[in-house]
Amino acid sequence: MKELIEKIYARINRPVNIMEVCGTHTVALFKHGIRSLLPEGVRLLSGPGCPVCVTSIRDVDTALAFARHPGVILATFGDMMRVPGGTKSLLEAKADGADIRIVYSPLDCLAIAKQNPAKKVVFFSAGFETTAPNAAATLSEAERLGVENFFLFSVHKVVPPALSALLQSDDVRIDAFMLPGHVSTIIGTRAYDFLAKDFRKPCVVTGFGAEDILAALVMILRQMDEGRADVEIQYASVVSREGNPKALRFMETYFEPCDSYWRGIGVLPGSGLCIREAFRHRDAVAAIPVEVADHPEPKGCMCGQVLRGIRTPNECRLFGTSCTPERPVGACMVSTEGSCAAYYRFAPPAQGR
Repeated sequence: MKELIEKIYARINRPVNIMEVCGTHTVALFKHGIRSLLPEGVRLLSGPGCPVCVTSIRDVDTALAFARHPGVILATFGDMMRVPGGTKSLLEAKADGADIRIVYSPLDCLAIAKQNPAKKVVFFSAGFETTAPNAAATLSEAERLGVENFFLFSVHKVVPPALSALLQSDDVRIDAFMLPGHVSTIIGTRAYDFLAKDFRKPCVVTGFGAEDILAALVMILRQMDEGRADVEIQYASVVSREGNPKALRFMETYFEPCDSYWRGIGVLPGSGLCIREAFRHRDAVAAIPVEVADHPEPKGCMCGQVLRGIRTPNECRLFGTSCTPERPVGACMVSTEGSCAAYYRFAPPAQGR
């Protein structure tokens, strides 16, 4: 590690802004104490790589509307339960009597559906390309088994369009990307080629250990020194150029690109995954009509700006005061991958960097 740190110091000759896209990388950077080891000129920006954080208020409110609908059981992952909607969270709705259940896999919903044939079971399916194949596989299994009362509410998103949107924005300057390891195992690195070709941004896909991250930083700085912009793989043990063909086939069979709203970024064309027409009978939005009102982002919350790398969590006046992991105002304080939660856990509110 010492040798890698020395290489970073040797190569840094001007300020550089590097965005770590993945929320797990944000946590790892703090956990390993890497931020405190880096030279002053290296500024690390947290990106929109937390699926819970980028899920919109309207999506949460739609899930709440499903849960309030007569004869519906709503299921979701545990980290979605405390995400604030317009008026309340799923956890609060459950406390009020809604039938909302935490599952560890979307496949668990099929067992719930079989046990409750008179109910409609809706899985609130959020996440990036990492979790979308599992949702698609569950749709496949529901079709195979003929479980007619299972439905999916897909708010899945794909990462590359968000990175393109950030680079086309005037709000933040990004010199290079540390790309997510988990997502990249599915989509491969070809999906990021436009970052190097069209925007001339050095990119490295890396793992989550201290040496992985430091090695990736060295690779990024080497590209910048040499005037190159390539998409390189540090995490070669699990990431390839092509990705996971089987997972990609599942996604392509059951999902199609659609416009999607990202918290803090807005509507990005082709950045969502909607259920294809052939399987629309499994789409909760089509099968269970609900009315949802629009609600603004919480007053004073900078979650959206944090997700774009414009602000750091400690710059928000709510951070560590009225917004804590126990009482989150914005989604970035909910998930363990959220930037605000990571800053709160590893850096005192007055000292976050």
